[in-house]
Amino acid sequence: MTPSATAAEAVLTGLDEIRGWQEDCYRDLHRHPELSHHEVRTAGLVADRLAEYGYRVHDKIGGTGVVGVLENGSGPTVLLRADMDALPVQEATGLDYASTVRGTDDDGHDVPVMHACGHDVHVTALLGAAHLLADGREHWNGTVVALFQPAEETADGARDMVDDGLATVVPGVDVALGQHVFPIPAGTIGTHSGPFLASADSMRITVYGRGAHGSMPQSSVDPVVLAAMIVVRLQTIVSREVAPVESVVLTVGSIESGSKSNVIPDRAVLQLNIRTYSRQTRTTVLEAIRRIVEAECQASGSPREPEFEMFGRFPLTDNDPATTDRVREAFTGFFGDRCLDMPQGAASEDFSEIPAALGAPYTYWGVGGTDPVAFRRAMESGRVAQDIPVNHSPDYAPVVQPTLDAATQALVIAALAWLAPN
Repeated sequence: MTPSATAAEAVLTGLDEIRGWQEDCYRDLHRHPELSHHEVRTAGLVADRLAEYGYRVHDKIGGTGVVGVLENGSGPTVLLRADMDALPVQEATGLDYASTVRGTDDDGHDVPVMHACGHDVHVTALLGAAHLLADGREHWNGTVVALFQPAEETADGARDMVDDGLATVVPGVDVALGQHVFPIPAGTIGTHSGPFLASADSMRITVYGRGAHGSMPQSSVDPVVLAAMIVVRLQTIVSREVAPVESVVLTVGSIESGSKSNVIPDRAVLQLNIRTYSRQTRTTVLEAIRRIVEAECQASGSPREPEFEMFGRFPLTDNDPATTDRVREAFTGFFGDRCLDMPQGAASEDFSEIPAALGAPYTYWGVGGTDPVAFRRAMESGRVAQDIPVNHSPDYAPVVQPTLDAATQALVIAALAWLAPN
């Protein structure tokens, strides 16, 4: 048995003692979700627990971000990250700890709020790992940085923490580690080397026409027709401008124009979402979109140049191969055949902004959250897509166990792959 495996085994003996409060904490967080940039209650709970465990606590980083630092002699510095925010989703799980919370979003709208992406699992697991590592200090050397990030869902929480001086409160980080719960069997862990989660770019495009009465189209430049032509032509980017071996998703998710059947409007607004797995392909696709839109506007005789606004931009999650191999080896030694190879996913994350700013290699893995029996039945009947709720669904809620145990164990095991004495 390797030193890190021995240390992990020793540190994780405390899991039985903390399981009760972890489960209570998870249900409490699920019952009290908070929107991006509004994670005040969650951040306060996190800060109090970290201080109780002996961590030096830095709060209000990037708004509501919290960082706990636990120094334990000389050795590597390992950063462990969890995100805290919830989504404007009306929960439909029927759980006795389901959210009934409503909140006000950044546009001033009253919306339902739900932990529909498992961030309550992430927070609870990292708090548990922080507790176990603090109690088991005799088994490792170095520094643990427990980072709780706001606003992952809006793609700006990690960048806000970096811009607010994260590097000044975190010692030189040797490696950064993160995880996310996925709709795969609870108790399993999945790793992936290289590009794992897609970069994502949302784009708002406004194209201009000339308004007129519906009975006099000759006096107009119809932006509805213009928008329709753009949508059709955009489909050729993936099929004709990207190599077949590259994975790209280009979605036109919204078109807004006009207000009455017999009035030709003077503008149309399209909203796009683009997901790619390489910087070169990302550049190719974004440039192609701009070229096509400008050309279609010219072809239609648009009286004004189109306007482009980028928002909701997520970086590529590109796992460092050496770091991933080290974590996978540690996971395999503990989880055995419950350690899986995860495929690439088209979901996106902003976690990599943090290690990029700190100059640290990183890896990011998946944790199962679906009831294993339900998942097996769905697989056997060929109904996984129909019967297994996925992240962001109003029916999505990871089973409490063994999800929490596995997520907590994974963080401890991965950290000790660096912190355990050789």
